Amino acid sequence: MKQTCLFLITCCFLINACTTVDVFEKNITIPKHEWSSSFRPEIRFEINDTLSEYNIFAVVRHTDAYRYKNIWVNIYTQAPGDSSKKQQLDLRLATDNKGWLGSGMDDIFEHRILITGKPILLKSGTYLFKLENIMREDPLEHVMNVGIRVEKAKS
Repeated sequence: MKQTCLFLITCCFLINACTTVDVFEKNITIPKHEWSSSFRPEIRFEINDTLSEYNIFAVVRHTDAYRYKNIWVNIYTQAPGDSSKKQQLDLRLATDNKGWLGSGMDDIFEHRILITGKPILLKSGTYLFKLENIMREDPLEHVMNVGIRVEKAKS
């Protein structure tokens, strides 16, 4: 009986290990938790599946000492074979009623904010994202990491 249970549990783990994860996420650490406007993290990722639609998120991780309810960023996107396109975004991080909108643990909060209005098709190849802080405070204190998350849209 114990061997059968052990065999079934092992099979479940192996089956789950063989499935592909339809998510790419990369976060860049902000030096000294002070995001200078001159520090523009770059993130590259590869797309091979051109039949699926994708959602793209900006990722921001900050401490509870962050002073604002939002963060203004420029996100530069370069698709394979295209020139770079700039998207200026006001990413909401908190409200007066709810406080921080992201998930938190102790005094660290993480936000994954959808930056594509709806799922989009992507061309095959390597994409480049560049993130730029455009807040008036420079450097912007208490920002720990910024990044990009790309995931396949659920049907």
